[in-house]
Amino acid sequence: MRNPTVKTVVVPAAGMGTRFLPATKTVPKELLPVVDTPGIELIAEEAAQLGAQRMVIVTAPEKQEIMRHFGTFEDLCATLRSRGKMEQVEKVARAAQLIEAVAVEQDRPLGLGHAVACAETALGVDEDVVAVMLPDDLVLPAGVMEKMVRVREEFGGSVLCAYNVLPDEVFNYGIFDVEDAGADFEGFDVKRVRGMVEKPAVGEAPSTLAATGRYLLDRSIFDALRRIQPGKGGEIQLTDAIDLLISEGHPVHIVVHEGGRHDLGNPGGYIPANVDFGLRDPKYGPQLYRAISQILRDFEAANPGIEEYAQR
Repeated sequence: MRNPTVKTVVVPAAGMGTRFLPATKTVPKELLPVVDTPGIELIAEEAAQLGAQRMVIVTAPEKQEIMRHFGTFEDLCATLRSRGKMEQVEKVARAAQLIEAVAVEQDRPLGLGHAVACAETALGVDEDVVAVMLPDDLVLPAGVMEKMVRVREEFGGSVLCAYNVLPDEVFNYGIFDVEDAGADFEGFDVKRVRGMVEKPAVGEAPSTLAATGRYLLDRSIFDALRRIQPGKGGEIQLTDAIDLLISEGHPVHIVVHEGGRHDLGNPGGYIPANVDFGLRDPKYGPQLYRAISQILRDFEAANPGIEEYAQR
């Protein structure tokens, strides 16, 4: 499904990637591969499938390698062609062909809201909605943004993606306070948002529905971002701007995602993503399955208390 109403996707990518040090001393976190494809290229593919024309990458001054990834690499392609490596030529050329990538610089890391605000000048005057995709989040299968577009067509306003987490995990996320939306959508669950609570204590969360890195935001979000006050550390939080819009009667809904999700923002989520994608890869999957099975057998043999270990 291609949706012409979403022309621009904003991808905040200015973070330092501290949880991946020392690798991210020289390689931006967004370019770390999931099997053989950088995470940000997977996001570009999802944006292109949505029908967006441009991907605005909000990046830091020292992270220009991200934009270089979306170049043409003509010399490399010519060398590979001369050697008959046409499959590799397609892989190298793919990123530049997916979508137009535009850079917007965030000179200081001042929060997700500030990163989104930096992208305002890159939007056309005729764009009344902007999609935001966080490169740390892989939402599977792709297509949740198309559902969010349908919800916006029904209710207007802004639409976010939510994911059910375990009750003892709510303190890690922004959690939604919701009510029934009052409309029936075939095949997926939609709720109206009354408010958001950032990282609530266990037992105090209004639900177990956590914000996941997909946002379809009305352009009024930029005005709200200008009007909110900085929070902890001087950061401008996107959730605060959304809360302001809700308080002023702006409709905000969530689509509850029932599929899978991988968090590429930390090694604990990045490694399972590689295992998942690797097992599904027709080239590497069978060999990887055999290798993982043997690794598990060896690990279990060397660790007789494995049940206790798995519960840590």
